[in-house]
Amino acid sequence: MDPRTAFSCCALLLITLLPLSANASSKLYIVYMGEKKHDDPSAVTASHHDILASVFGSKDESLKSIVYSYKHGFSGFAAMLTGTQAEMLAKFPEVISVKPNTYHEAQTTRSWDFLGLGLNKLPQQTDLLRKANYGEDIIIGVIDSGIWPESLSFDDNGYSPVPARWKGIYQVGQTFNATSCNRKIIGARWYSNGGDPENLKGEYMLPRDFHGHGTHVASTIAGREVQGVSYGGLATGMARGGVPRARLAIYKALWGPRIRGSEAMILAAIDDAIHDGVDVMSLSLGGAGHEFPGTLHAVLRGISVVFSAGNDGPAPQTVTNAVPWVTTVAASTIDRAFPTLISLGNKKKNTGTISLLQLNSEQR
Repeated sequence: MDPRTAFSCCALLLITLLPLSANASSKLYIVYMGEKKHDDPSAVTASHHDILASVFGSKDESLKSIVYSYKHGFSGFAAMLTGTQAEMLAKFPEVISVKPNTYHEAQTTRSWDFLGLGLNKLPQQTDLLRKANYGEDIIIGVIDSGIWPESLSFDDNGYSPVPARWKGIYQVGQTFNATSCNRKIIGARWYSNGGDPENLKGEYMLPRDFHGHGTHVASTIAGREVQGVSYGGLATGMARGGVPRARLAIYKALWGPRIRGSEAMILAAIDDAIHDGVDVMSLSLGGAGHEFPGTLHAVLRGISVVFSAGNDGPAPQTVTNAVPWVTTVAASTIDRAFPTLISLGNKKKNTGTISLLQLNSEQR
């Protein structure tokens, strides 16, 4: 045999026998395995390493490929895989689904009075908020773009100690230190692995909110009463959340100017929130034609999961996050407008109207 031919055959055989390691063609996949088989999180993670090692042919390669291990509320992982490796994993009997990582984008002045949940009750309004003790000691996990803890909406004056059942943590950094943690914001985590590097540029690599969406959502849900709030002098009044005495746990999984996060990060936040002991989980983000499998496991453990319905429409089938086990909440226009005097070039003056819907559009 020609020596060159022999060398080529040997090289081909060597390539065939090499383990299927991650390479430049790898991308992030979500492997969902359903209900976890072990109560010990480390045993669940070990099972993820084992199944990956059987595909890669190497424990070291499997450890390098895994980005997140979902081990508290459900079983699954996010890992860097080639298309061939993803197909191999999908054939394992314990694997329910394997799909590429996707991205999801983020999606109120007197809303609570409109719903009959005002602090100053009118005779015809229900007394539900008082009966619920204004959400006292309910822990709400907000999976969004972080929080600005210095806001008056999150002051903890008058709050009792953090409930003993809480198991979460508070991740701190240079501009988000231990003083940011209080009896109102009782936990904060952030997730950046598996995200778009472009989204992270200029961001706080901390639970601190860079763009304001997460802070807005958290204050709408559970902000305490703050008097004298206005939008540039308009609509002056009291700002508060629906359940102003509830506690907040923050999970920063949305980043960048488009306020978006990868499914791998969002699932990691859901998994941690289940472990930490939240009572309610809020996800104000998009998921058209999609379900987050971790949410079903949260509901099975008694955690209420609330999604936004999206910003598209009005048109058929534009509501997102419509799986039956979660609560999906739609926004609407509001019955407030602000008469504004307009001076024209011919010195005539006309009265126009600015709606809050217009103001919000201009702000975006």
